Amino acid sequence: MAFSPDFLQELAERNPIEEVVGEYVALTKRSGQNLFGLCPFHSEKTPSFSVSPSKQIYHCFGCGKGGSVINFIMEIERLSFPEAVEFLARRAGMAVPEQGHDPNRGRRERLLELNREAARWFYSQLSAPEGAAAVEYMRRRQISPRMARSFGLGFAPDGWSGLTDAMKQKGYTERELAEAGLAKNGRRGGVYDAFRNRLMFPVIDVRGNVVAFSGRILGDGEPKYLNSPDTPVFSKSHNLFGLNLAKKSKAGYILLVEGNIDVVSLHQAGFDSAVASLGTSLTGEQARLLSRFTKRVVICYDADAAGRKAAQRAIPMLEKLELAVRVVTVPEGKDPDEFIKARGPEAFRALIEDSENGVEFRLQRAAEGFDLGSDDGKVGYLREAAALIATLPDSVTREVYALRVAEQCSVAAEAVRDAVRQARRRRLNGERRRAERENTRPLRQSQPQGVAIRFENPASAAAEAGAIRLLAQSPELFRNGAGPNPEHFSSPELAHIYEAMLDFTRSGHECSAAALSSRLTPDEVGLYTSLIQEPVSAANGPRALADYIHKIEAENCPDDTSDLRAVAAKLKETKGYGG
Repeated sequence: MAFSPDFLQELAERNPIEEVVGEYVALTKRSGQNLFGLCPFHSEKTPSFSVSPSKQIYHCFGCGKGGSVINFIMEIERLSFPEAVEFLARRAGMAVPEQGHDPNRGRRERLLELNREAARWFYSQLSAPEGAAAVEYMRRRQISPRMARSFGLGFAPDGWSGLTDAMKQKGYTERELAEAGLAKNGRRGGVYDAFRNRLMFPVIDVRGNVVAFSGRILGDGEPKYLNSPDTPVFSKSHNLFGLNLAKKSKAGYILLVEGNIDVVSLHQAGFDSAVASLGTSLTGEQARLLSRFTKRVVICYDADAAGRKAAQRAIPMLEKLELAVRVVTVPEGKDPDEFIKARGPEAFRALIEDSENGVEFRLQRAAEGFDLGSDDGKVGYLREAAALIATLPDSVTREVYALRVAEQCSVAAEAVRDAVRQARRRRLNGERRRAERENTRPLRQSQPQGVAIRFENPASAAAEAGAIRLLAQSPELFRNGAGPNPEHFSSPELAHIYEAMLDFTRSGHECSAAALSSRLTPDEVGLYTSLIQEPVSAANGPRALADYIHKIEAENCPDDTSDLRAVAAKLKETKGYGG
């Protein structure tokens, strides 16, 4: 193993999981000692993400992800195991011991270095004769040299191999260039530059790494913007352009816009909290990323139909994360860059101050689809408005907007309240029925939740899982050689978890989730945390262990009872066996 169990345990102790997770997820105490919040790894409306300070684990009962604080940082920051260990060690002020070679880490670091060198090369091309067109474009768009430096803007020449030739001279291979999304494989072999004749925007993550690029074409051609594909160091849905700078803003909110140019122009005009998604509508992962740095988001998408639709999709994503959302509508169909150039920064600041909150925006868009001067129009709008208001979690907020809609349509407030109550009841009943149907399926009940693991023999797997829970609760029962033979487990994943736990237990190390994180796959860690969530009584441990062994052997080795007799003999020596 690269890191000793003792080091990993100390690392976890000096990074309490409730504190680390609390930096990313709003946690509240709901029952017992566990804390709950909305899972940061999948979309959900009801908190099913649990953090146990006593066990130092997290587990989502919805998607099945779980593990130690190390697994959490791996998942949320998209890091390898050694990188997550280093991340937490820096947080706790610990020195990281020497470790073995990690090929994945070397690959990631190599690609990040390549991206950084490519960004420098693109920037240098602005000073070359070929870069005159890009410099002229920035001049027309009123992007200052200082702002170009802040964002690291550059130029990709209109050639086939300018970047690839330059990076090869620095020792990078064609395979690495293609893997980083900087080059494409040619039909007859070799590679060619992926970005040509484009103003280049480096995509920099919140840790300061250049992870990708976005290029705007100069002149005619499609696509207008070309973004890097997903790579080992970049996921489009997990990053936001400009967040590396916006996270330092003192504005008190993040300004969410559509385009890279808008972000640069807004920063130049003094709105230094602007960010943009990368060629996609806002994703759940990007919303959760925003929630790490702010409690308020102001959406300023384009005023066309596509922009309004994108805003309506983004609002519930953000509100679900308990973010206060407001929406700016730029008049005359202009984008933020055009508006600021025409009217100035103060006029745009006034738009922000007069912006609608998320509920107001959605109600207004709903009203635009009906003729409120007719009875049919009012009825249609009231139904749609009631369905929208019914989704609001707070009863006071529902009451406020029900009254507002009633006044808007000149109807009795009680009629709107009743429509909201009915819509909410239908919605909650529907969610409950769907959950009950899903949870009462016999096959689902016998299988682990969320993780991509399936048991071929559910009866044996239940006994194997019981042995694992008992090992976590009462490791002393297993130290004299007692316990089932992992070779007889029906589930390879359960066998792997069990063997790892035995190794730690019998070598005198604490069998903690942090130590196991170095031995198990993400799905296995999630399965392990789900198993130890279930209560187990240690009062009759030896008897329970004997029963588990008998079931495992009967299911998987019906013709060979020699192992069972040997284990039973050892169990008889254990205090309390047999009453």
